[in-house]
Amino acid sequence: MEESEKLKLVPRVKRWLQKHRKSLLIAFCALVICIAGVTTYVLLYPKPQKVTVVKVTQKTTPNVIKKYYSPLTGKEVADEAATKQAVTAIMIENSPDARPQSGLKDSGVVFEAIAEGGITRFLVLYQQEKPQLIGPVRSVRMYYVDWLAAFNASVAHIGGSAAALAEVRNGSYRDIDQFFNAGSYWRATDRYAPHNVYTSFEKLDALNNAKGYTSSTFTGFTRTDGKASDKPTATGINVSISSSLYNSSYVYDKTTNTYVRSLAGGPHNDREAGQITPSVVIAMRVNEITTMEDGYRQNISTIGTGKATIFQNGLAINATWHKASKTDQITFTDDSDKDIPLVRGQTWISAVPNDGGDVTWQ
Repeated sequence: MEESEKLKLVPRVKRWLQKHRKSLLIAFCALVICIAGVTTYVLLYPKPQKVTVVKVTQKTTPNVIKKYYSPLTGKEVADEAATKQAVTAIMIENSPDARPQSGLKDSGVVFEAIAEGGITRFLVLYQQEKPQLIGPVRSVRMYYVDWLAAFNASVAHIGGSAAALAEVRNGSYRDIDQFFNAGSYWRATDRYAPHNVYTSFEKLDALNNAKGYTSSTFTGFTRTDGKASDKPTATGINVSISSSLYNSSYVYDKTTNTYVRSLAGGPHNDREAGQITPSVVIAMRVNEITTMEDGYRQNISTIGTGKATIFQNGLAINATWHKASKTDQITFTDDSDKDIPLVRGQTWISAVPNDGGDVTWQ
């Protein structure tokens, strides 16, 4: 473009600007507002945040299976109802003519003591165990009644000493004496009287149910799981109660963590179930006295305290037994006066006279 033409263009531009000044001003203001708006948006509008998706997993409570244990033996049972099953105590004879007995092996707790003339007798307690042949059944003594009272148990027997009968018939006990319940017992033909009275749990359960003795509430011994010791201190035990016919011995079986029982120098067998093998053996030292009731009777001090030795897991444990009253359970404590838990399973308790009795081990 020539210089003369450039000079002519300038006035035209000025005239256009003057003519459109108002529109240009409005456009300029609009532009400024737009720029300001964009700037404000950029400065003030929050930047988008990164969204973190948290996966929430609902925690599930593990299905804990509750376990139930027999208050008599400490063994696991099926359900809560089984823990309240009725306990039955049965007097079983131990004279040589009564051997081998039936129903001893499959039982929960056994108390062994002299009945008379050095002859021992067993108070045998059952809860979950239900042997169908038990005996020979014999008479009861006062100290057996004291021991069974803590178990809220029925007591099966054939008569007894005067003091024992007066006690069990006073209305405070579940007495199922054969004298008044003959249909629940029978006499075997392969033995002669009085060593031939037997019963079964088919008959005793029916008798207990008929009398309303359907459950037992009691405090049993404190129990614990057994574990064989790596260094056993008592693998052979000798319990002397009266004479060689009634003294017993045990050999510890580490494999089963039980004590294999012998009597009078030979295996002590249950006629139907084989050799007796308790999990716990207790030698409980007691004082004996002779009393006159319906003749001279043996009696044992059951209330109070005394020394004891507990054999379990292959170990010998010095203990003290305590029984505060007739209805209180026997407890066993160590040298620090702490309760000694007993291994789950059959517990055999022998009342060893302080005068003339003994217990040794190796």
